[in-house]
Order: sequence, then C-alpha cells, then structure tokens
Amino acid sequence: MRAAATIRCFALSAVVLPGLGTGPGLLAQQPVVLDSVVAVVNNHAILSSDIDRDMRLSVLEPSEAAGEKPDRRSALDRLISRELIEEQMTPEEAKQAQPTQQELKDRLTALRGDLPACARFHCSTGAGWAAFLAANSLNEDQAEAYLKARLSLLAFIENRFRQGTRISQDEIENYYRDTLVPEYPAGQKPPPLDSVEERISEILLQQQVSQLFSAWLDNLRKQGNVEILDPALVAADKPARSGGD
Repeated sequence: MRAAATIRCFALSAVVLPGLGTGPGLLAQQPVVLDSVVAVVNNHAILSSDIDRDMRLSVLEPSEAAGEKPDRRSALDRLISRELIEEQMTPEEAKQAQPTQQELKDRLTALRGDLPACARFHCSTGAGWAAFLAANSLNEDQAEAYLKARLSLLAFIENRFRQGTRISQDEIENYYRDTLVPEYPAGQKPPPLDSVEERISEILLQQQVSQLFSAWLDNLRKQGNVEILDPALVAADKPARSGGD
C-alpha cells in the first residue's frame, strides 16, 4: 500500500527540472515539464511519454483503419491492457512466447509489404521503409521492438485463451474483401490474399479473444487495480461508458 501511495503522490505533480535562465548561471523560476504519470496499473506507472510513443507506433498496427487519427484515450487503454496481460505471464510463459529471430525477420518483411499506410512509401525497399519510419517519428529499432512485443503478447494470448477458437477460411476471405481491400486507395493494388492470410488470421484471432478477455479486464479494473490520474483522460472515458447505460 505504501508503494501505491508513493506513486499516487508522485503522480499529482509533473516530473520537472528547473529551466535555465537568460543570465549566466541563473535558474528561471518557471519549471520545465519533462513527463508526468497519467495512470497507475497495479502500482506500475504509465507516463505521458508512454502514450505519445504508443500513438506513434499505432501506425504499425495492422488492424488500425487507414487514415484514422490516433487519440490519447485509445492509446492509454492499449497500454493498460498490455500491462495487465504482461502481469499474468509467468517467466516460463514469457520465455515460450518470445518469437525467434527468423520469425521476427519474416513478420517485419510482411509488415513492410502489407501495411496500407506504408504503400505510398514503397516500404519493401530499404529507402522507402526508412522514409516511412522518419515520417512517423520512428526508427527501425523501435519498429522491431514493437513487433517483437506484439508477437510475444499474441503468442501468450493464443496459448492462454485460444483453446477451442478457430478462424475459418470464409472469415479470412470476408475480412480481406470487406475490410483490407477498401483501405487501399484507388489505383493502389492490394497484396494477394495468400500473402496476407496469416496476418488476417492474427487480426481475427485478436478480435475473438478480446471478447473473452474484456470480461477479465473489466474485473481487474473493478477491483481497483487501474487508476487514471489525468483528468482529461478520465473525461474522455465518460461519454463512452455512460452511453451504454
């Protein structure tokens, strides 16, 4: 309890350093805000910078609608979910869920070829991939770390929750026809179905597992394990929650 109280007290103020004054050796009175705690998940702090980073990385998420602007509340919800999932992973499960270097390399190649947002940059080329990352304030190390963490979480979720869940060929074909293909602009040819089947199956698996997982998440939140400290993000949550009443 002392740790939780310490985090909450820390979170009430931003992480600051005094700013440099205009005179030599003088400190300005106005502090410079470096970061702030926006939420606490089981005594683990989520920082404003974590949300900023997640919003940039969301461009690599294959399930994101093309052109959809990321928002801070959605990014926070993703970070909360990831934290709750990771806390459930035993060391052995975490080890088993790690992708191999070849799996990571193969998935990164597929990501560069399939992302609708990446098409106009020609990300299959090294120069195009670098340009796409730079345009989104990312670098290759961040992209690989994102993909590695995502593959690890997917493997854990599949091992823990997928039992009895199957994705049919019809579901894959329907997603390809109705969701993926329309994301590509006119004149831009989408990748063939057989090259994206595996990744579409991943997306559909996530959607089905999320239905099972949401009840678990709601239960954890109701137990008081999640506390949102940023008033703006709390306010952003209220319309969605009250709308279902």
